[in-house]
Amino acid sequence: MTAPRTDDVPASRAAREPRRGRGLETVLIIVYAIFALSATARSLVQVLTKFDHAPVAYSLSLVAAATYIAVTVALVRGGRRSAVARALVVLELLGVLVVGTLTVVDPALFPEATVWSVFGQGYGYVPLVLPVLALVYMLLGGRKGPSA
Repeated sequence: MTAPRTDDVPASRAAREPRRGRGLETVLIIVYAIFALSATARSLVQVLTKFDHAPVAYSLSLVAAATYIAVTVALVRGGRRSAVARALVVLELLGVLVVGTLTVVDPALFPEATVWSVFGQGYGYVPLVLPVLALVYMLLGGRKGPSA
């Protein structure tokens, strides 16, 4: 009996990437997953209990939650080289910048805070920093390093 040939089995993404390079990716996935859960819970409570009070703000919180879910899934499935994850993170950053700017320039537009209000002030500005870190990591991660 002969042993199965290992060159016929496709390598998993984890096996193709050096293990030392996945630490920050794992942290990003964990932080995005936490934000996905917290933003989803917050926005669902807002939408289900008092949507008529601030429909725009609560709808934007729901959009933020969906964005965090989508980025989490894209990072888990495609890793840092995922074009889908990169596009979603760019959209997330644009959302944070637009909503953050609007809440500073005209606070009356948002009678209630969203996840992205004042650039994520209510969340310690993590909503602003997170997509920037993710994009830097994705862009640097796509570069080829020296061969070992």
